[in-house]
Amino acid sequence: MEEDGAVTVYSGSAITDTKKNSFSIKVGIAQMLRGGAIAEVTTVNQAKIAESAGVCCLVVSEPKGPGISRMPDPSLIKEIKQAVALPVMAKARVGHFVEAQILEAIGVDYIDESEILALADEDHFVNKHNFRAPFVCGCRDLGEALRRVREGAAMVRTQGDLSGTGSIVDTVHNVRKVMGDIRILSNMDDDEVFTFSKKIGAPYDIVAQTKQMGRLPVVHFAAGGIVTPADAALMMQLGCDGVFVGSDIFNCSDPYKKVRAIVQAVRNYNDPHILAAASSGLEEAMGGLNLNENRVERFVSDENY
Repeated sequence: MEEDGAVTVYSGSAITDTKKNSFSIKVGIAQMLRGGAIAEVTTVNQAKIAESAGVCCLVVSEPKGPGISRMPDPSLIKEIKQAVALPVMAKARVGHFVEAQILEAIGVDYIDESEILALADEDHFVNKHNFRAPFVCGCRDLGEALRRVREGAAMVRTQGDLSGTGSIVDTVHNVRKVMGDIRILSNMDDDEVFTFSKKIGAPYDIVAQTKQMGRLPVVHFAAGGIVTPADAALMMQLGCDGVFVGSDIFNCSDPYKKVRAIVQAVRNYNDPHILAAASSGLEEAMGGLNLNENRVERFVSDENY
């Protein structure tokens, strides 16, 4: 393993096909999104709003509806690419390498192998080294993140609840778990890394590199329940490089103002005065109760004592 960090994880001939971007190039392309917010959009109008609000990238997805969730319509992706000047990402089902081939053929900048869509293959992920476009993959712990990097993911997304409830609790839990395991790994004796790699089910060379760097070897975003500027700043202060924002954020009277506030929060996450200004005058981020019965503490009335 060389000394250049993340961009030298892979140096074998297996991924040196000149027709494909090397892993180091794809990691570098993904690093261009650091410090930004990525917005999920389902229409050209939403894409234009997100662009004007300052997001760094767009994720194109199909409108939510009943039935199997699949890759978005290629014609929609082409329309959005023609309408905006931002990098465009699109979702493919886990293990569905043909959907990924189609997305690459129509010129998307990034491919999101998304667990929120219906699974195409329960046992295998796409071999991302076979593609020129950088891949984004989700994770919920450090072992899963590093396994996706071994498969060729140039960006990792630590995710929580992606169902659109607006609850951030799972995202916070998973981000803290990833960051906590990295801190444990960083303070570990070199002789203990072998056992730690086996415990989390990740390749030793990438685990060793993570220890050396003190962070994930690729760009690390957070997703799930991020609907307010405070949510976005929380993820950044916990150590993420950026955030994904779901399309539900456009379901309000002034979506530009809300998206812009989150972009400002990501850029100024350590300044509470700017965060206070960004959070002012926004509608209720999500309607309804975000906690289920198991998370609600029940209080007994004083009349019963």
